[in-house]
Amino acid sequence: MKHVLLLNLHQKYEGIANGNLTRDILKEAKSFFLNHGYEVKETTIDEGYNVAEELEKFKWADLFFVQSPVYWMGLPWLGKKYIDDIFSGGTGAVTYASDGRSRNDPSKTYGSGGLMGEKRYMLSFTYNCPESEFDNPDGFFDGLSLDQANIALHKTFQFCGVKPYPSFSVHDIYKSEFDLDTALHNLHSHLEQNLH
Repeated sequence: MKHVLLLNLHQKYEGIANGNLTRDILKEAKSFFLNHGYEVKETTIDEGYNVAEELEKFKWADLFFVQSPVYWMGLPWLGKKYIDDIFSGGTGAVTYASDGRSRNDPSKTYGSGGLMGEKRYMLSFTYNCPESEFDNPDGFFDGLSLDQANIALHKTFQFCGVKPYPSFSVHDIYKSEFDLDTALHNLHSHLEQNLH
């Protein structure tokens, strides 16, 4: 049986970002994984976490499904703190052994000392911006793709040897015509396409 860890990196801001969409996305993801024979564990960082317990989950998981809103072009600060706490806390045992370089072997390059080479991850983001801002030379992100705009999180996983699945995103979440059912359908299709 495969093991998936669902990571809820939402940080609540009363009245602005209550976390309902993140909750619904993770509920849909959990249903998908359970229906496809995965064992599921979950972490909701807004409820608090214990680093040692999280590292046990990281050892256990084959796949990390990371759901986060994007605040000011990046992870919520509590999400960044979680990443820093867990990835640093696993040094030498769970996440990475070293930065990969060796005084005795110049072929060993920076970023090659990860300990999670058998694991995979998928990023899922919610944005207020329209999807058209990405991959658009005239857009806000200056032609960057979704993944390029989130390169720091991708590189964190890469540093530890984890390989990506294609990312998922939901856009225009504050528009009056936002359709939750369509967003969840698109997530289900994305998971079906990329994981089976």
